[in-house]
Amino acid sequence: MIEIIAAMARWSQLTANLILFGSCVFLAVIWQQRSILETPWMMRLEKIFPWLAGIIIAGLTGILATTTSDATGDVANAWNPAVWMEIVQQTQIGHIWAARMLLAIVLFYAVVKMQSSIRTRGHYVLWAMLAALPLIAGTLMSHSSADEMSFTAIAPYAIHILLAGIWFGALPAFLLILFNLRKELGITATLTAVDYLKKFSALALPVMVLLMLTGVVVTDRLVDEKYYALVSSPYGWLLNIKLAILAIILVIAYQARNRWLPLLERGENKQESDGRAHLRQWVRFEFVLALLLVLFATILANTLPAKHAMIENWPYPFRFSIDATWDKPDVQDKVWSGLVLFALALGTVWLGIRLHWSSVVKILVPGVLGISSLALALPPLAVEAFPETYKKPTVPIDAISIVAGAHLFAENCTNCHGPQGKGTKPVADPDLRDPTDLLTQQHTAKYTVGNVFHQLSYGIPGTEMPGYADKLSEEERWDLINFLHAMSRGFDARLLGSMIAPEMPSVASPVFNYAASDGSSGNLKDFRLQKNVLMVLFAWPQAKDRFFQLAASYDRIRDLNTEILAVPIHPLTGEQLQQITAIVPFPVITEGWQEIKDTYWWYRRVRVVPDLSGKGMFPQHMEFLTDRFGYLRARWVAQFEGFGWQNVGALTLQITQLNQEGEIMPPPGEHAH
Repeated sequence: MIEIIAAMARWSQLTANLILFGSCVFLAVIWQQRSILETPWMMRLEKIFPWLAGIIIAGLTGILATTTSDATGDVANAWNPAVWMEIVQQTQIGHIWAARMLLAIVLFYAVVKMQSSIRTRGHYVLWAMLAALPLIAGTLMSHSSADEMSFTAIAPYAIHILLAGIWFGALPAFLLILFNLRKELGITATLTAVDYLKKFSALALPVMVLLMLTGVVVTDRLVDEKYYALVSSPYGWLLNIKLAILAIILVIAYQARNRWLPLLERGENKQESDGRAHLRQWVRFEFVLALLLVLFATILANTLPAKHAMIENWPYPFRFSIDATWDKPDVQDKVWSGLVLFALALGTVWLGIRLHWSSVVKILVPGVLGISSLALALPPLAVEAFPETYKKPTVPIDAISIVAGAHLFAENCTNCHGPQGKGTKPVADPDLRDPTDLLTQQHTAKYTVGNVFHQLSYGIPGTEMPGYADKLSEEERWDLINFLHAMSRGFDARLLGSMIAPEMPSVASPVFNYAASDGSSGNLKDFRLQKNVLMVLFAWPQAKDRFFQLAASYDRIRDLNTEILAVPIHPLTGEQLQQITAIVPFPVITEGWQEIKDTYWWYRRVRVVPDLSGKGMFPQHMEFLTDRFGYLRARWVAQFEGFGWQNVGALTLQITQLNQEGEIMPPPGEHAH
């Protein structure tokens, strides 16, 4: 029940605000002289202005009540003004609500105060400006501002709302003018009224175009490349319904502008009567559709955006992917041909209007061409999909999960895929595919992480790959997938060296938890946006000379906004730890080192030593440089890369270059993608 009240409060408040704003903009645009104030439609329109301003206040009150109920988890608090005030005083939502209510009260006062005065165009401009302010303030509580409270995030949505008000808000005035059109008005009054309608029609065209453009910008931000969610999530379906309603409205608006308004303008009795009747009927229907559009927009604004939607069950046996299909034979030719055919379909729409084709032909020809273009272009882009295709991992991709996955891989997968995932075991049956190369081949375009989860759970037809749903828990399967991602990323890291590639981060550093000899503890992510991290994987006592070097240069490295973490690759005795801490001033990791060592071993390869066969070598000394944004930017493997960072000046030069780089977006999320 409280959800229904909340939806009605938001809808009524927004509808009233849009109508008041749009009507005032319309009146300011068509204003010619004071005689307009004496027209019946104008008097009826102005009478509802105070009511609209009052509905805005009442709607905002309802929004506060239902928000309080949601925030506190107690329905009874929806009727408790004392708790309302706590929300207003102690939360950001409450502060924004207070600003909206204050602006609504100022609007109500201005509308009521100026009702008795002789109005000019300036009065309507002022009312429009005052009505715009609560709408703009409301965008501060939108999805657009939830992730980023900035001008670039909020401005497109604010402009979108104002454009919607200019169009939707003027419809009541448009209808009142139509209902006031009577034969006995006289030709002059009729033509004047028709002129008002034409001005609205001329204004509505660019407004609708801009409305759709800003809508695309806002939607793209809330979808964030998860376009599949538009056909598989509540947000997507609500948006589709909204777009369908908008399409019908655009058809009606086109007919009104190009067919029925010209009939009114001609002034011939029968044609004028037909034009007036059609306009009344269809603009009334348009207004009802607009009310529904605002309702769905209100619900949409309070629905989880597509970019955050969790698609647990993909309902289709296919998905579209350019990345996975573009390089296949004939795909590009078919797609480009389909696009050309679609352009022809759009061209026939214009041609049908210009040549005055019959209604059936105007629909049939573009329709057939459009459907044919989709039938040609889309199938080549389709790849197989499963219910889990867009399922998101429930286990973060960190060192603990990666190491757990490595053990599971060793127990279940190495017989076919080999100890390093290279797919080394040939299959004797010619009808079955050989094991997949999980190490050196890229699979992320063709297979989403959800696809891999499905295949790991149920097996792969046409191969010896079995399903593990009955053998491994869901968490274990995600651990195994996290390991596969780390293994593949580790192979990509072979391109790293002791010198960074400026402004070109590509490999995320696996995160881990640790505790150190100096009492410090934490997570690698704790250094994000603050410090670079030099992680030294070492064997003792072989690393003694290197540690003397790093200890002598520690102050210099720390002044370059960089911390050193020493990670042993073998267990340290108490005596060994004392020997090390007597030399080095930086932390030596004593808890978590095993997981860190086992994870970063997969990032050991260099260009000249691919190390793909057998169990793999383990270098006795490796150093990894992670930038302050979480990317692995350079690596020195002493066994394979010679002198490298043994010259500390070469190391500090790389750190200096990192510090000179601008801000970089951190690696995407904590889960496999």
